[in-house]
Amino acid sequence: MALTFELDPSFTPALRDGITALWAEVTNAGGAVGFVPPVTPGEIRPELLKHLAAMEKGTVRLLVGRDEGGAVVATAFLTLNTHRLMKHWLWLYTVMVHPRLQGQGHGRDLMAAAADAARSIEGIEAIRLTCRGGIGADRFYTACGYKEVGRVPDAIRVAPGDDRDDIIMLLPLGSPATP
Repeated sequence: MALTFELDPSFTPALRDGITALWAEVTNAGGAVGFVPPVTPGEIRPELLKHLAAMEKGTVRLLVGRDEGGAVVATAFLTLNTHRLMKHWLWLYTVMVHPRLQGQGHGRDLMAAAADAARSIEGIEAIRLTCRGGIGADRFYTACGYKEVGRVPDAIRVAPGDDRDDIIMLLPLGSPATP
């Protein structure tokens, strides 16, 4: 099954509900996407609304991946820099693929689509992201062409006594990414 990716889809209640459900399922399956399980879609919704407000201001772009039935099964948020000295690169946040689809190449497809989306934005030369250490996300991003450019030890506190590194990764956009 191939996913269909769309940059800046119309934000409807169905899309909102699809993203919040995906975000909760990814979190509850152990995904490092800003929450600690267990979490409900209702707990996710306020964070999504912050992204929506930034989308309306034009500082965040949404990339959505849908399955053959049209369900939201992947997302990434591309956040433009507002600092005048850093407008040549953007941040990639909340990269998610539905747990039932992981391990099938859809994550690499999402990352390639995110790189293509970033290349379509005038003046963008690189993508920067951070990931939580200790779960293998850095190995995944490395396989997608990203390079570790920094690490802050114990910067993320998942729970008392469970601190993780915050790993900073960069993808220069000189040529199309290969999935």
